[in-house]
Amino acid sequence: MNNVKNVFSIKDLENISGIKAHTIRIWEKRYNILEPMRTDTNIRLYNLENVQKLLNITLLHNHGYKISKISKFSEDKIPEIVNDIISDKSVKHHAISAFKMAMINFDQTLFFTTYNNLLSEKSFREIFFDVIIPLMNEIGLLWQTDTITPAQEHFISYLIKQKILINTEKLQIIPPTKKDKLFILFLPMNEIHELGLMYLNYEILSMGYKTIYLGESVPTESLIDLKNHFDNITFVCYMTVEPNKEEVINYINDITIKALDESSNLWLIGRMVEYIEQKNISNKTSMFHSIKELVDSL
Repeated sequence: MNNVKNVFSIKDLENISGIKAHTIRIWEKRYNILEPMRTDTNIRLYNLENVQKLLNITLLHNHGYKISKISKFSEDKIPEIVNDIISDKSVKHHAISAFKMAMINFDQTLFFTTYNNLLSEKSFREIFFDVIIPLMNEIGLLWQTDTITPAQEHFISYLIKQKILINTEKLQIIPPTKKDKLFILFLPMNEIHELGLMYLNYEILSMGYKTIYLGESVPTESLIDLKNHFDNITFVCYMTVEPNKEEVINYINDITIKALDESSNLWLIGRMVEYIEQKNISNKTSMFHSIKELVDSL
C-alpha cells in the first residue's frame, strides 16, 4: 500500500534510541520491557509502538531511573512520568525523540506541538543550536544506515525549513545597519542540502548585514554576475556532499579565479571542508568547521 517504514530491526532501534542492541536484548530478557515480533528464523522485529516506548524508557533511564524500576511501571505510567520530566527545564532529549517520532510517523502535529513547547522555553536560536543541529546530525546517521527513508528525511527537513523561513522573513523587512560587507550565500552545483545555509542566512541578517540568498545548485557564472554589481562581497558556500573530495580544490580555485577580486572573500563550510588544506587555497578563502564557528566570527 505504501513504502513507509513501520517495522524495525533491533539495529534500527539502536540507531534511533542510542541504546546498544546488546543492552536492548538484556532489557527484554531480564525485564520484558519490549515484546518484539519474531520471524520464522527467530529474528526480532519491532513496530512503531515499540520504538516510542523505547524512546520514553531511554529518557527515563537518562534521568536516573533504573531499568528494573521502569519495568514495573504500567504502560500508561511511563508516558505520564515522561511528561512530568519534560514539563521541567530539561526538554532537549525529549524534543529530539519527539521530532524523530514525528519524522517516522509523518506526524506534523507532533512536530508543531513539540516545537511550540520548546519555543515557550527557548529562543529560535537556542532551539536551532540545542535541538535542531543535534537532530539533523542524528537524522544523517539514520539515513546513512537505512533506518529511515528519504521521504521521512525530506518531510522533517521541510518542516524545519518552514521555521527558518518564518524567522528569516521577520528580519528581512528591517533595513541593514552594517554596510561594510555584503553576504552572498549559495550551494554548489548538484548540492541540495540547504538547511545549514538557510540558517546562516538568518544569523547574518540578525547581525544587521545585507544578504543575497541564491540557494541550491548555483553555477559559478552566477557569482561572476553578482561581482559586477556589488563590492565588498563575502561569498558563503555550504558544501555537504558536492563537489566531491576529488573535485573540491579545483572548484574552489575556479571560484577564486572567476569571482573573487580585491574587495571580496570566500567562506567555506560543510562536511567537504575536512578534505581541504589551507595551503591549497588562497588567503582570501576562510574555512569553518561548524555553524557556531562561522556565526561567532561575524
